[in-house]
Amino acid sequence: MAVQTGLGEPRGPWFLSPDLGPDGRHRWDVPGPGEDPSRRRWRGRLWTAAAVVALSTVSGAAAGGWVAGQDGAGSTAASAAPVPAELVTAAQKTVPGVVSVLVGGGAAGRSATGSGFAIDNEQHIVTNDHILAKGGGGAVTVEMPDGRRYAADVVGREPGSDLAVLKVPSAAGLAPLPLAKPRSTRVGEPVLAVGSPLGLAGTVTAGIVSALNRQVRLGTSRRSAVQTDASINPGNSGGPLVNARGEVVGVNTAIATIDGSGSIGIGFAIPIDQVQQTADTIIGKGG
Repeated sequence: MAVQTGLGEPRGPWFLSPDLGPDGRHRWDVPGPGEDPSRRRWRGRLWTAAAVVALSTVSGAAAGGWVAGQDGAGSTAASAAPVPAELVTAAQKTVPGVVSVLVGGGAAGRSATGSGFAIDNEQHIVTNDHILAKGGGGAVTVEMPDGRRYAADVVGREPGSDLAVLKVPSAAGLAPLPLAKPRSTRVGEPVLAVGSPLGLAGTVTAGIVSALNRQVRLGTSRRSAVQTDASINPGNSGGPLVNARGEVVGVNTAIATIDGSGSIGIGFAIPIDQVQQTADTIIGKGG
């Protein structure tokens, strides 16, 4: 099935069902050199979801236009459940600290967009490595919530954990988001995913923590992730998943899909303890 314009081409890690075990039966969405294409089919499973990186490879304007074009004048919006007051406060605290990450001008003219947030007062920004990889090593620009743009330096990358750290000039004035204490996240607690899905900066979606320690193929290895039903779509990559206190509990990284068409309510975030450890290592090495 062809992917609709605006969603970008699904690339990246596949969800690895825990009952499969590390027996080599997981795969990527594109076969490697010499790989038998027949391995692309799952056998003996009634249902398997594929986790694709929440990455947008189209401009925000085009993506936003595609989404807007799907809403007919006569469409009826579904009634929304009441939003707890603390989540409103958490959103107000978080949105000003989340940026859009734009990578362009790299190999073969490739470009990519994602999200990120400041992790300290030195204007270090955490994001996903796959955004930089998809952009082909092109120039990195960070767009502030108020529309200002700054060229960003890549402090360091860690493909194995799918994390990268950028740095923008002090003039950006980004306030770091507070981080949740390691291992303090609980299944069932409300969370918000904040980022730029399909180029729509400052988008907030709500859900809960669906599971902890979910095994997912991220970067170049199998890792534990926080599972959430907050809507995560291409462009959310690198953005924060925050709790009702506005503390970052993870970095939104991948979504599960059945046909590559977008969020089905199963998203994955890198736990904040892993993020902080990796970011500290990168910053320590790169300054």
